[in-house]
Amino acid sequence: MRPLVQPPKARPGDRIAVLSPSFAAPAVAPAVHEQAMERLRTLTGLEPVEYPTTRELGAHPADRARDLVAAFTDPSIRAVLATIGGEDQVRVTGLLDPELVRAAPKPLLGYSDNTNLLQWLWSAGVAAFHGGSTQVHLGAGPGVDAVHAASLRAALLTGERLEITEPGESEDFGVRWESPEALTSYGERETTEPWEWSGPQRVVTGRTWGGCLEVFPMIALAGRLDVTAEDLAGGVLLLETSEEVTPAHVLARNLEALAQRGLIESAGAVLLARPASSNHESVPSPATRAAHRQEVADAVREVVERHNPDAIVVSGVPFGHTRPQWVLPHGGEMTVDAAQQRIWADYA
Repeated sequence: MRPLVQPPKARPGDRIAVLSPSFAAPAVAPAVHEQAMERLRTLTGLEPVEYPTTRELGAHPADRARDLVAAFTDPSIRAVLATIGGEDQVRVTGLLDPELVRAAPKPLLGYSDNTNLLQWLWSAGVAAFHGGSTQVHLGAGPGVDAVHAASLRAALLTGERLEITEPGESEDFGVRWESPEALTSYGERETTEPWEWSGPQRVVTGRTWGGCLEVFPMIALAGRLDVTAEDLAGGVLLLETSEEVTPAHVLARNLEALAQRGLIESAGAVLLARPASSNHESVPSPATRAAHRQEVADAVREVVERHNPDAIVVSGVPFGHTRPQWVLPHGGEMTVDAAQQRIWADYA
């Protein structure tokens, strides 16, 4: 199993880089961004530092890469937080040298298209955190969800061990950012279903690895999916799906490709995030949304059982493209207890 560095925690008063490695959402909704910066200060005591492309819509990949290099090499910056995901980060990571983070590792928080950066850090031997978005989970709505606040502070500051719990409600997307209500109102939230557990009644504690199922093919085709079965031996595979509401059979194909790398067979547990089932362009009926979530859960479970019937599979965990969202360790340690149906994450 490859060694991974766990970057040191920040302290209140330290500086945190706020970057847009993919889509520069702050350029579209500056009011939401400003509210996110104020909440970040209040919640963590850290001072956000923006870079030239943080608010630059359509910034060239080379310029976004330059800002990442500046943040990772500045000794006064203690962590890096993405504003949101996007769709072209694969153009950025190819311009980055892993050596620049090995000298002075610092944590990065992001999900969705930031799966590219999580994998880049993994290749460099640096652990990170899956989750976190200033635009979605900090700036929008009437406040920061309790589970997000707790896991964000644990990832950035305290390094404690937390139980991953179900908030009981969820939204796929919030109020449109151009509306003043985006600053004060949540999106349409619905009651969540219980997590679905399958596999043996045992306890798995191990290293985490994963990301967005729709992003992995891009990383693999670019030749940057640097992970082996040995890296995940007995560990916890984290899988999330995007707001594009990709059909279950397509997600299953992507997961089958990961299985061919031996990643399913070597994992001790697989956690599937609650799948997004609607977006601003399409809001199906509650029954149709529930059916999509079940189809995705069934498809993932079938692939896992085909390759590793001894793995624990938990579907519906609130991370990834959902709100409230847990930030989870990537390259850190988690415990999945199937007998008690409980999950813990170590944010050290």
